[in-house]
Amino acid sequence: MQIGIDQLAFYTPNTYLDLVDLANARGEEPDKYRIGIGQSEQAVIPVTQDAVTLAANAAIKVVDQSNRDKIAMVLFGTESGIDNSKSAAIYLKRLLDLPDNIRALEIKQACYGATAGVQFAADYVRLHPDKQVLVIGADIARYGLHTPGEVTQGGGAVAMIISAAPRLLNLDDETAFRSEDIMDFWRPLYRSEALVDGRFSENVYIDFFKAVWLDYQNQTNRTIADFTAFAFHLPFTKMGLKGLRAILPEATETQQERLKANFEASRQYNRQVGNLYTGSLYLSLRSLFDNAALKPGQRIGLFSYGSGAEGEFFSGTISDQFKAQKSRQWFKTFFSNRKRLDVAQYERVFSQTLPQHDVYLDTSYDDARFVLTGVQHDQRQYLDRDQHKVTE
Repeated sequence: MQIGIDQLAFYTPNTYLDLVDLANARGEEPDKYRIGIGQSEQAVIPVTQDAVTLAANAAIKVVDQSNRDKIAMVLFGTESGIDNSKSAAIYLKRLLDLPDNIRALEIKQACYGATAGVQFAADYVRLHPDKQVLVIGADIARYGLHTPGEVTQGGGAVAMIISAAPRLLNLDDETAFRSEDIMDFWRPLYRSEALVDGRFSENVYIDFFKAVWLDYQNQTNRTIADFTAFAFHLPFTKMGLKGLRAILPEATETQQERLKANFEASRQYNRQVGNLYTGSLYLSLRSLFDNAALKPGQRIGLFSYGSGAEGEFFSGTISDQFKAQKSRQWFKTFFSNRKRLDVAQYERVFSQTLPQHDVYLDTSYDDARFVLTGVQHDQRQYLDRDQHKVTE
């Protein structure tokens, strides 16, 4: 029985910052960002969007009447949670009008949370092949204005349906993982922006990738020749390229060209969105599905990394049901129609945060279906515009 990713959708708001504008404002050469970091644009997240609304706006694309009653769990990977006790998945479950006989949990380990959700979901579906699991990766990446990490900000959400007989990717059983207590990136409870040791974090990322890749090879006896493409966690797209380069010498020249071309396909969307934290790997996978010439049966390698640190290498084969995806046109239209903010506008949006008291937010400029309308009695208020009702 084959288990894997049946659907994979994405959402981010329609406002963005061109990183050439940011480079000029910060006195940097634009190529430092476009080539050195590998980023062109980044999503700018308004205060009317949080991890819950981002997730809802992505998930509504993969949840409908055809599968609503089949979903047995919601697993919400995030490091941008809105409550120290209550799971973001509980809010999402209500916004999506999912049934009550369901598990709804939040998973946290930096950018690794969604991958933990995928693996837990796959194990569940193997035992319950008539059920599905909704897995979310939703985050807002914040490092602060005028900081070294500013160029790697962004945000958005991916939503995946894990099922039997998937239409996108059949997950292999073998997986290799590693965890160590490392202070390369962290965000204490009292901070809204993350702290990061950038160079150290890059080195740990590469070390973890090489370690889990070797472990995976030892488990499976597969080599780089067995893979059509690799998808990476992309806090910035140059990071994934560094990971790929670490193993390219294992491939023939022809194989290297194929892998490099498919990596370029896999980072197109991330270049224009920025850092998604838990969703970054899966936006890259969506970009690979949409922009590479893939065929059923081809094997894809996936590297997930969460600072602090947890890494995992796993793989899957393209489903026999895989076909050209409509989402490629959706992304093309979306990127063409986004609103470009200048640096002053971006800084104003970035600086708008929820106060530590009740507030009503103006949502008139936010075109999303699900929005955060404010806080009342210390409870976040969410609006589903299609239902014309507020959900607390």
